[in-house]
Amino acid sequence: MKSATSKKTDLIVHKNRELTAILEVSRVLTASFELEKNLQSVMSTLGNLLEMQRGCVFLLDPVSKELRIVAAHGLTKQNIGKGKYRIGEGIVGRVLEKKIPMVIPNIGEEPLFLNKTGSRPEKDGVSFLCVPIEFKKEVLGVLSVDRIYSKKHGSVDDDLRVLKIIASLIAQFVKLWESYEEVEKEKENLKRELKGKYSIENIIGQSDRMQEVFESVHRVAPSKATVILRGESGTGKELIAKAIHYMSPRSKGPFIKFNCASIPEGLLESELFGHEKGAFTGAVSSRSGKFEIAHKGTIFLDEIGDLPITLQPKILRVLQEREFERVGSEKTIKVDVRIVTATSRNLEHLVSQGKFRDDLYFRLNVIPILLPPLRDRGEDISTLIDHFSKRFNKENNRAVSLDKSALQVFLDYDWPGNVRELENTIERLVIMSSEDRISSADLPVSLNIRRVRGAEGTTSLSGNVAEIEKINILGALEKTGGNQAKAARLLGITPRQIGYKIKKYGLEEKV
Repeated sequence: MKSATSKKTDLIVHKNRELTAILEVSRVLTASFELEKNLQSVMSTLGNLLEMQRGCVFLLDPVSKELRIVAAHGLTKQNIGKGKYRIGEGIVGRVLEKKIPMVIPNIGEEPLFLNKTGSRPEKDGVSFLCVPIEFKKEVLGVLSVDRIYSKKHGSVDDDLRVLKIIASLIAQFVKLWESYEEVEKEKENLKRELKGKYSIENIIGQSDRMQEVFESVHRVAPSKATVILRGESGTGKELIAKAIHYMSPRSKGPFIKFNCASIPEGLLESELFGHEKGAFTGAVSSRSGKFEIAHKGTIFLDEIGDLPITLQPKILRVLQEREFERVGSEKTIKVDVRIVTATSRNLEHLVSQGKFRDDLYFRLNVIPILLPPLRDRGEDISTLIDHFSKRFNKENNRAVSLDKSALQVFLDYDWPGNVRELENTIERLVIMSSEDRISSADLPVSLNIRRVRGAEGTTSLSGNVAEIEKINILGALEKTGGNQAKAARLLGITPRQIGYKIKKYGLEEKV
């Protein structure tokens, strides 16, 4: 017969094993979001630390409404495959249905114990404990274990208490896993949508110049090569950068955009490479930079020509070695990232002035892609107008369109702001127009001033003011049914002024 001291020692040992088991289960469940792997580790822990002969985690299938084993200890694959229960069926099904624990002291004497898995050829003397896996009154499944009790094993009450704690931990993990899976599915759906949205097929351009761009993108996207996009502001460099990313093997990784001209020089290094806590005034915590965030993906450095000369060696090092240090740290960080850059500036001129490193220029200029200005791809203007009109009409519940005279103005204009200017102009017209049909008279005066090429190929502004006034007066008279007073109000001039201009331009016959 054991002494009181010995019994006390056994109790302490048993309690320590229980605490160790709970701590180990907590550690396992927070290690990752791998459902079956983590739950399998939980059951192995119960078997090793609490001497459970067999154990199962049953989860309710939301579609079939059937309990199935997702993790087990002491069962073969064949046993696991047989372990399926309907709600209310057997002990397992009843625990789920009633939402209360059940204890069978001797499964050999319990007719409700079905032993569907066939894992207990000898049932006499085996106790069966079963508790619901419940989260905020929602029963997700059942946790069951087999035990053969002796005095050293402790009491059933002790085991139930531990199993309830572990079932609660499992329930929290399952709900977190469900949320994680839902977020991952949403991310994959968004990536698929983005991949479709930013594929070359969704970038408008039927002109020969744009077809050359598309061909270059198709060739370079699958590679690891550094790409530099050249072209005026508003030509769509960011769209092409995204197309390169989403058409590449890195499409599942992040696409990080950074505009080198938008951040003060003093903050650029921290933004790109990150910083450690206390590295400078205001650095209250450590922070990852854009290159770290872009790991396994693509970083798009827009306006690379505006990068300060002091930072250019660090960018060069990332290009060559794919490594850097955070501000305030000596620890080298390795990254796997593809670099795509863009600029509207003349880098060659900057190099000659000593404002841009020639070695960085050559590292960036591996695959240059030149995006043509809109004035050099006039055949795309009508298609772009149609695209933007449909989009902004849908967004604003309008049905605005251009008539032939307005369309001709758009075709004659040289669009110094390129596609971005065209897009903004269409949006403004759709929102601000009081009529659904827009004529040339409704257009901003700046669009009616046609830009033409000078003798030496430079762009000069040569607007015919008289022609603009004629177009505007005729458009206003057309809209007001020939009423000069109303047309004058529409144009913001007096009836006397409009009468004078009608006479001046010989428009009497057209009134």
